Parts: sequence; C-alpha cells; structure tokens
Amino acid sequence: MILSIDCGTQSLRAILFSLKGEIIDKEQIFYEAYTSPKPGWHVQNHELYWDSLCKATNILQKRSPENFKKIQGVGVTTLRGTLVSLDEKGNTLSPSIHWLDQRMAENDYKPNALMKFGLKLLNFKHTVQKMERKGHCNWIRQNQAEIWNKTHKYIQTSAYLNYKLSGGFKDSIASQVGYIPFNYKKQRWANSKDLFDFSQKLYPIENEKLSELIKPGEKIGLVSKEASELTAILAGTPIIACGSDKSCEVLGMGVINNKMASLSFGSMATVQTTSKNYFEPTRFFPSYASVIPDHWNPEIAVYRGFWMIRWFKNEFAFKEVQEAAKKDIPVEEVLNELLYKSPPGAMGLIVQPYWQAGLENKNAKGAMIGFGEVHKKEHVYRAVIEGLAYGLLDGMQRLQKRGKTKFEKIALSGGASQSDEICQITADVFNKPLVRGRTHETSALGAAIITAYGIGAFDSIDKACKNMVNYAHTFEPNSKNTKIYKALYEDIYLKMYKKLEPFYKRIKEVTNYPED
Repeated sequence: MILSIDCGTQSLRAILFSLKGEIIDKEQIFYEAYTSPKPGWHVQNHELYWDSLCKATNILQKRSPENFKKIQGVGVTTLRGTLVSLDEKGNTLSPSIHWLDQRMAENDYKPNALMKFGLKLLNFKHTVQKMERKGHCNWIRQNQAEIWNKTHKYIQTSAYLNYKLSGGFKDSIASQVGYIPFNYKKQRWANSKDLFDFSQKLYPIENEKLSELIKPGEKIGLVSKEASELTAILAGTPIIACGSDKSCEVLGMGVINNKMASLSFGSMATVQTTSKNYFEPTRFFPSYASVIPDHWNPEIAVYRGFWMIRWFKNEFAFKEVQEAAKKDIPVEEVLNELLYKSPPGAMGLIVQPYWQAGLENKNAKGAMIGFGEVHKKEHVYRAVIEGLAYGLLDGMQRLQKRGKTKFEKIALSGGASQSDEICQITADVFNKPLVRGRTHETSALGAAIITAYGIGAFDSIDKACKNMVNYAHTFEPNSKNTKIYKALYEDIYLKMYKKLEPFYKRIKEVTNYPED
C-alpha cells in the first residue's frame, strides 16, 4: 500500500492506494478554507492541517487495520503558495497568509539604472512591482517584523507536513510554487549569480529560513516515533518527495510528455503539460518543476476558476442548497440540473472568467454580457461553466504555440470533473475527445505514483504510470454544439478583453476598485 496525504484548500484526504492505482480506502476531513479577520485577508492555522492529517490517518487505521499495516511509503501533496512561519522549536508563530489573501506589500526593490531601462523597454515595470507586492513574505517583513525576526523557517505547507512527519525541514523541488526566491529554470533556490532571475531581489528571504530541497522520487525522511504515535503510521516508514497538488494532478492523469494536456477543474482552473525543455507559458511567467525529475509543467491558470461554482452557489443557489440538504446529496448534483435546462450558448450570455486579474491582463475584471429578459438562473450558471471552458481553451492554444507542440489527448481532473455535464460542455468547447480518470483524486494518485517509484516498486515513472493510471470515461464532442461554441469563442470571447480593457481601467480609476 501507498499512503497519499492530499492537503487542499477545503479539505485533507488520506488515501490508501494499491500499486494498480486503486483506492483501497479514503478518509476526508473538511474544514473552512480560511478565516477573514479583515476584509480581503484570508488566513489559516497550519495546526489545522496537521490535526486533520492525524485525524484522517487514525480513522483509516481503525477502519482498515490490515491494509494500514501494508503501507510501504508516504507521499505528501498540498495546496500551493500558502507558507508558514515557524520558530526554532517548529511551532507556528502566527496564522499563515492563505494563497487567496488579497493584501499587498509595499515596493522596496530599487532596480539599478540598467535594470530600470530594461524593465521600461520590456514594459515589465508594473508586472515586477505587482509581483513584489503580492509576496506575503514582504508583507510580514514590513508589517509584522517581530514575527519575521523570530522566524526560524518560512516554508510551504508541504514542507510543514513533511516536518511534522519526519522532524526534518525538507521539501520537494516540485512543491516550490509561489512568491519565493526560487529559480524555476534551474530548479533550485535563487542566488546572486542568477543575473536574469528577479525572485531573490523581490522576495529576499534569508537562505537559512528556507527548506532543504529534495528531488521528486527521493527520500525526504522516515516517519518519526513521535509522529507515529499521533498518526498511527508505522515509525520508520519512508516519506518520498512528491510535489504540489497541480503537479501531482498532471502525473496522476498520465501526462508525462507534451503530447498530452491536463485540465484541472479545481479552485484554480489550470491547463498544463509536461515538458523536458523549459519554456515560459506566458512572457516572463515561469514553468513550474514537474514531479518527473528534470522536467517542467508549463501552466496557464484561470484564477478563482471553479471556485466560481462556490461563488454562484453562495450568491444565487439558496433554493438548490436547501433541496440538496433535503435529499442529502451534494449541491453540485442539483446544480447540474440547471445545466440541462439551458441550451449550449446559454441563450447568448457569455462570461469572461477574470474574477481575478493575472500578470498579463493586469486590468481585467470579470464580465458577463448579453443579458435579456429571457435569461434565468440556469443560463447564468451555464454561462459561467462555458466561460471557464473558453478560458481554458485559450490557455491550451497559447501553451501549444509557446511549446511548439500540438496536444493529441486531453485529460480532465479536479472536483468539478465529477460532473458529466461540465465535462461534456468542455469537450464541446474544445472540440476534442477528453478522458477522465477512474478516480477524481488525481493529486493523491500522482503522489502515490511518485512514491511507488521512490520506494522501488517500479524502476521508472513511466512504468508506474502505466500500472497505476486508468481512464474510465471519454467525452466525445457533439458536432452541433461545437459549431455554436466555435463561433462564440472566436467571434466574441477572444475579442472581449481587448474591447473591455479601457472600461475596466476607467472603472478602477473612478471607483478606486481594489487591486487583485
């Protein structure tokens, strides 16, 4: 057995996998994604993640004691960009700033004359300044100096759980995603020799505060006696370096080269591939390290992504929430009924899902156009789902262009991929067959694959994937629907941002709309 720990934004899963990629048992602990002590602030106590891990593994052990005894390796995959400050004893110093937090630091970086000229020439000054302001480490240094001065380690959530399990401050190279001093091309911490890497200048974290980096598939450590007593995992069990949730998802869908793309329908919607060559998916934006050693996962994201389902549910679906509660089923199952009620194209409603601006579209805000008296709740919901599919298709096409490839196969994963209707809409928008895995727990499966390889159960990652990745369903595009989506995408969606950007910019000036 392989034990995967998948710590996400809204829950933690402890899952037992066989070497055939089958889920033998699973325990999921739900929690609030964050608390908001002030508007725009989103924080989380990292003890909650550890306590949830302990609770989940103990439940698994009690329910499946014989299977639990067979665990030969542990792999940890977690949400990205949520780091924790620890003191010298390994205790958290304050609630951690969540990846969804909107607070901004001040700009401290002062480029020299040559750098100023280069930034101006490339029209990159605003982007660099925004990247610096988004650095949570900078905000802590500027506003909580007493916390930063006491910080012995400033590490990813994955490193925190690895530390709690093993006692060592080690983490996978493939888990380093966020506003940190990391050289993505060289897959190591940035240093003064990296002339064209801004990260060390923008995020000046002292080297001693950072984790020791381990290649994916290599041993991070062993489960300690103390951790064993709290988790019920046998002391001495190897802990294998895995990667972030998104990188593990890519592997969990069997995407091991750039002939295949992975769509992730999670809180952040992404399209990714795996490449043996480094390239920037968008200008000045890095490719993240893959869980396949010395490879990369170029990624284009729709920020907030399928979090928008949660937004829709909270703001518009009170009736559906009540109905789901009465039937004791997930709300998303009831929401699927809304998709059946609306035709492709949502009767002319089109959403551009820029609920949060990116580095390339710095003035973007979300847009929904085409309203008329015919439109009801179901049209709004379908337009949201179609808009997300348009955003991912745009990302896929840009990845193909930048990577000089053409994807032969598209794989779907993430929570929203459990909806057949959402998958079918995506197939129709992409006009390509899409495959869905036998399990939607693809992050955990990816962690299990690299862990199985790390303990020597397979002599290559390719063999591990062939044995453990299974596809359960293929969604073929509906030619009638694809014609509608092709016209809406090419004639309307792709032209929306260019036409609306001046209005977004002016709205921000007039209303002092907060910066994302």
